[in-house]
Amino acid sequence: MASEEPQAKKVKLSEEDKPASATKTSPVKLSPNTLFGMGNPLLDISAVVDKDFLDKYGLKPNDQILAEDKHKALFEELIKKFKVEYHAGGATQNSIKIAQWMIQEPHNVGTFFGCIGKDKFGEILKKKAEEAHIDAHYYEQDEEPTGTCAACITGDNRSLVANLAAANCYKKEKHLDLEENWALVEKAKVYYIAGFFLTVSLESILKVAKHASDNNKIFCLNLSAPFISQFFKGNLMQVMPYVDVLFGNETEAATFAKEQDFETEDIKEIAKKAQALPKVNTKRQRIVVLTQGKDDTVLMSGDKVETFPVLKIDPKDIVDTNGAGDAFVGGFLSELVREKPLAQCVKAAHYSANVIIRRAGCTFPEKPNFV
Repeated sequence: MASEEPQAKKVKLSEEDKPASATKTSPVKLSPNTLFGMGNPLLDISAVVDKDFLDKYGLKPNDQILAEDKHKALFEELIKKFKVEYHAGGATQNSIKIAQWMIQEPHNVGTFFGCIGKDKFGEILKKKAEEAHIDAHYYEQDEEPTGTCAACITGDNRSLVANLAAANCYKKEKHLDLEENWALVEKAKVYYIAGFFLTVSLESILKVAKHASDNNKIFCLNLSAPFISQFFKGNLMQVMPYVDVLFGNETEAATFAKEQDFETEDIKEIAKKAQALPKVNTKRQRIVVLTQGKDDTVLMSGDKVETFPVLKIDPKDIVDTNGAGDAFVGGFLSELVREKPLAQCVKAAHYSANVIIRRAGCTFPEKPNFV
């Protein structure tokens, strides 16, 4: 049973960042572009597949990888062989969409930057972002097509194979550095970037992270997948000193701990050690949030590690776990941006994840039923 103590903990924005109406007795009034995300916009191609399909392409039932040469034929075969559904995706964009869905009003609280192609899939992504009421500003180029992500579903597991394509072509100097785009970054109070973007534009992440740190705003990062901690460790650790909120799941946490020589497999100890890593902005102590699927979520804040049980769900009600982690973060961010207590942030995270796993892809009903 989680203690009641986190109810007293609120993640404060700096005084100058607070709206004039935000007092102890009134809720924080949100305005457009308060939440900023930057990442890899992808068109999800989702289908229920069989074990033979996974084996053919060397896929694990529950994993996230970048497409290699051996996966080139996978996307076409998936579309031909199975019944597919298309969804606007990409980890960070999903989380910003979920946060906006949880917030509802005003529209465009969430801003999103990423790179797409000048093609049909790119047009679909723009339309989907508009429908989700997020303020997406894509860098559009014609050298690479819009990125795709195959979501291969078996039971309640999903294996994601991302072909970044255009998403891999984001250019800081051609988009983030533009005056009108940087003005949107400056408007934000909370920033979220999934670790996947570390493979694309470290310099863009560092520019945003340093801005957040210098202005005492909240910068959040996700470990995203084991391969990030393994093969992009250098990039990850350049950004880590600026991270105010670190997200991850138990598998990612275990790999991160191994790569950092934490010499422990205990998830609570991993959370403590991750929190203790060097940090530039000492006004804020790092918060570490680690999920464990159906098991308790671990939250390290201040000098305490606390656990929060997830919402129970009958296994037969699970349609697709694709997007559950993104939804968790989106729910968390929706309350964080409103300066709610951390326990409430976790509650919202559990709610949104519970909604998403009952549906195909990272989709949601018209309105949340959350209080």
